[in-house]
Amino acid sequence: MGDTEQCGYLFVHQDTIKKVMADMPPDETLYDLAELFKVFGDSTRVKILYALFEAELCVCDMAQLLGLTQTAVSHQLRVLKNNKLVRFRRDGKTVFYSLSDDHVRRIIGQGMEHIEE
Repeated sequence: MGDTEQCGYLFVHQDTIKKVMADMPPDETLYDLAELFKVFGDSTRVKILYALFEAELCVCDMAQLLGLTQTAVSHQLRVLKNNKLVRFRRDGKTVFYSLSDDHVRRIIGQGMEHIEE
């Protein structure tokens, strides 16, 4: 059969498997990627990210905008910061949050495009 082995009703394509295995990131990297995507599994965090997609905001603004307590917003922002999805800057006593970079902006934008298809 050449480069394939019979597996029940299916054929295993060894050349394809070898190529994919050569390109497969280490398990630790894939674990980190899965953890990143878990962050997007919480609707409150997604709301915060979407709000920050639109504008730089302080905790008070986000709490009012999303109908949440400042404590709830701060807790979720901590998770988002730990996962490098948001950044902050101080202006006097006020801390303003924004998306950390264009990667996060693209993830949110492409996610919205995907669900609106």
